[in-house]
Amino acid sequence: MATFEKHYIGKGTQVENYDIVKVVIPVEFIEEAIFENKKDGKRYLSFEIAKMKNPDKFDRTHTCYYQTKVQSEQPADKVPEKQKKADKKKKKKSEPAEDDLPF
Repeated sequence: MATFEKHYIGKGTQVENYDIVKVVIPVEFIEEAIFENKKDGKRYLSFEIAKMKNPDKFDRTHTCYYQTKVQSEQPADKVPEKQKKADKKKKKKSEPAEDDLPF
C-alpha cells in the first residue's frame, strides 16, 4: 500500500490585502525537493503551500512542504486471501464403495 510522507521545507506569510503568500525556503531544502521526470529527463521542483490553523510565534500563516511516495507492506492478517472458484462441473453420482454398503 502506498502512502505519502510530508517533508516540511519552509513557512510563509499572507501578504496584506492580496491573495499572495510570500514563502522563504532554504536552498538545501529546495535541492531535496527536486525530482527528475523519467519521460523527458527534465528536473522539476514540486511543493505544496497550506494554511496553518494558527499563526506561529513569528506570525507566519502558511507552511510549505513536498511529499514523497512511501511503499509500506500490508500486515499479514489484513492481506485478502484468494477466493477459490466454485467447481461448476457436476459430479456424477458414483456407486458407493463396497466398504460403504450397509450389509
